[in-house]
Parts: sequence; structure tokens; C-alpha cells
Amino acid sequence: MSQDHFVLDCSVALSWCFLDEQDPYAIDVLRSLAKKQAIVPAIFPPEVANGLLMGERRKRSTEADSAKWLQSLASLPIDVDFRQAPETFASVVPLARAHGMTSYDASYIELALRRSIPLATMEPKLRACAKVLGVKLYQPKRARGSK
Repeated sequence: MSQDHFVLDCSVALSWCFLDEQDPYAIDVLRSLAKKQAIVPAIFPPEVANGLLMGERRKRSTEADSAKWLQSLASLPIDVDFRQAPETFASVVPLARAHGMTSYDASYIELALRRSIPLATMEPKLRACAKVLGVKLYQPKRARGSK
């Protein structure tokens, strides 16, 4: 896998959708998709959909906002890595167990490990686990004028 790829965590993608969660790192990750390719585990689409639905239920966004963001996300260079259930069970469950994380979070770490590519995440627990396991954290180039 080339340096043009990275694993995109749901925390980063959802921050693009909610103004109160926007972060300079996440915005730089989004901008980097003009030249880079993101790869996500199969859990990503339902996880993003659930985050958007929770935003609607909590009155942080509307159905129209969700539709707009889903269309926007679908237009980005994000590939879903589909694995067979036995392979996932064999790799993700032990990783989650060993590091005290959810299987959802372990899916992102496992993908970055398996593909030998960096992980873009805003989750402190994922960042810490990545460091322990030797997974590089994705560092997009700063856009001009970014602080």
C-alpha cells in the first residue's frame, strides 16, 4: 500500500458534519483527500449513519443535513475494506480484548496494521493504542493559512 493511503476513523468524518466538532486536524484530513485515498473498515458506513441519526435525534442537525453529508461523504475517495467474518473475528476480537477497546475501534487499528498505513483519528484511546502497536498516525500537510 502506498503512502497515498490512510485509514479514516469515523470520529474524523463525523467532525466534518457537526460544526461544534470541527477541528483543524480533521479539516486538514478532509483537504488531503484531494490527493490521498482513505480506506475504512466495513463498520464505517453504519457507524457514520448512526452518528448522523443521533445528531438528528439530539436536534444537532436535520434530516436534510444528514442527506447532504451522506452525499458529500459518498463523493470522497473512501474505499471500504470488506473482509469475511471469520477473518475479522480472528483478528479484531483478540486485538480489542488485548487493548481494552471496542471491536469497532479495533477494526480501524487492525486495518491500519494489516495494510501498513497510517490512521487518521481524533479519538485519544485509538491514538494511544496506535502508538503502543506502532501504527503511525496520519499527519496531513497543513493547508496554507492553517494554524
